[in-house]
Amino acid sequence: MTSSLLWTLIAIQIAMGAFDTFYHHEMTERLAWRPSQSRELVLHGIRNFFYALLFLTLGWAEVHGNWALLIIAILLIEVMITLMDFVEEDMSRKLPASERVNHTLLALNYGGILVLILPVLIAWSERDSAIVPAFYGFWSILSALAAFGVAVFGVRDLIASRRVLRLVGNDTTGLIEGLPPEQTVLVTGATGFVGRRLVAALTAAGHRVIALVRDPAKADQLQPPIMLITALDQISDRIRIDAIINLAGEPISNGLWTTAKRRKIMASRIDMTNHLVDLIARLASKPAVMISGSAIGWYGIRDDQPLTEDADGRASFSHELCDAWEKAAARATALGVRVVTLRIGLVLGTEGGILTRMLTPFEFGLGGPFGSGKQWMSWIERDDLIRLIAHALSHPELSGTLNATAPVPLTNADFTSELARSLHRPAIFRVPASLLHGVAGAFADELLLGGQRVLPHRALQSGFVFRHTTLPSAFRTILGAR
Repeated sequence: MTSSLLWTLIAIQIAMGAFDTFYHHEMTERLAWRPSQSRELVLHGIRNFFYALLFLTLGWAEVHGNWALLIIAILLIEVMITLMDFVEEDMSRKLPASERVNHTLLALNYGGILVLILPVLIAWSERDSAIVPAFYGFWSILSALAAFGVAVFGVRDLIASRRVLRLVGNDTTGLIEGLPPEQTVLVTGATGFVGRRLVAALTAAGHRVIALVRDPAKADQLQPPIMLITALDQISDRIRIDAIINLAGEPISNGLWTTAKRRKIMASRIDMTNHLVDLIARLASKPAVMISGSAIGWYGIRDDQPLTEDADGRASFSHELCDAWEKAAARATALGVRVVTLRIGLVLGTEGGILTRMLTPFEFGLGGPFGSGKQWMSWIERDDLIRLIAHALSHPELSGTLNATAPVPLTNADFTSELARSLHRPAIFRVPASLLHGVAGAFADELLLGGQRVLPHRALQSGFVFRHTTLPSAFRTILGAR
């Protein structure tokens, strides 16, 4: 099989398939951690094994007689599995536009491959049955690498298809307790990692939610019934709002902290919070409480000292950001509104946050500590954060700052070790601090190499009970760890 055009199309198919796997399946859709995608993962796993067989066979041999007919059958089975995969995807999830385009190009390119390869295989089928070794130079090496890659992901997808059945689904029972019935709650940042779960929990508990979203296209992520708005001026002065939960803000970990990015991060939080205070000022009936986001970055980069809400802050961009954000929210107290600012730690879940960036390398045994591993990671499981928000809403004696972290923080070395143990993998590939700093600068210094040992003193003192006080407990729920 010496056609350069055919091998070029196969190389294009490999490249597009790799892009689809890494960008869509791993980075954006995170299929291996979605309980709804168990059947899709099975189809991917089976198809990958067939692909591995095809790459090895076509790259390293000529198949004659019945062996050629077998390869033709496998090519046609691939088509059938792909059609089944398309149906399953349409039934179980909404594909992003880039994935749909990529799938279309993959299908067209695969059709071109079939047009070129079927006549060759048919000609080979007329010979006596035999597998004749062959070597096509670079193309053979590429096919071997591709076969190895798809086989690895095939095994992983089949294992993941069973694991996701052990993951906690969408049940929000018991997350929102203690509130009077039928409260009206305004939520900003409603389509974010925490906001989506919060809205679902509030509506499931029978409360009315007004969801402010910047991108209406993401509104289908929210579970009805909700009132959807894209700007605060769409809210009438006479509407009754019982509580406001302010989680809106430009993501801080999706790019380098350039000057423009820092301005955007700062402005998105301060401007939104100021607009909320302006809304409160014009409402005829004021909300009783506003829960406003902040972060443990307020404390700055610290060493081993335990930090409660009474600790001081240290100069850093994170401190500057959180301090300005908290002061903007505090303006609402002058309007008679109780304000609670949540200093939120690393929120753990498989649908967003830092854990999703760690899962893929750790699953393939490529994970390890960041830098020295001595920096502290103060974390909280996402549903515990939702429960803590409800606790703050329903306890009028709580105001001011509240650390939203689990009672037992860990160093980065211990955190990565526990993650690897939960996935039954090693954690030996330490990422050098110099590399992280060189690539990401201050972003790495503050978020990856720096840390804080934060304790939820006021939450515990007020009677809040965490479901997950330790990381192994959280990972059993989040990762389906046995």
